[in-house]
Amino acid sequence: MSELPGDLKYTKDHEWARVEDDGTVKIGITDHAQTALGDLVYIEPPEIGSTVAAGDSCAVVESVKAASDVYSPIGGEITAANELLADAPETVNQDPYGDGWLFAVRPDDNAELDALMDADAYQALLDEEG
Repeated sequence: MSELPGDLKYTKDHEWARVEDDGTVKIGITDHAQTALGDLVYIEPPEIGSTVAAGDSCAVVESVKAASDVYSPIGGEITAANELLADAPETVNQDPYGDGWLFAVRPDDNAELDALMDADAYQALLDEEG
């Protein structure tokens, strides 16, 4: 298994969040999630400019196995969607913590990030799930 990036926050639903220099938060699915889903074939991003609450389903990733909702770990305004994924959804499989990010949010409340798991807590969740 790959090492979890320590600069990210994680959710029990296997999403990750990274605070960017401009204050926005990029969000993607974890290596564990993309491995479980298999080869991704389509990604439906959220609408730029829309508002989400923490826990809202706002994107869909489709693989050869299934379609899965992606939940926003924080509330705010969707400021970007990764346009690269429209033509290359497999980027999420190849680089889930880098070029495979899904969307970005301008957070309403940065304190919501504090409620997410750090890498050690997320690893403990993965170990628990087996």
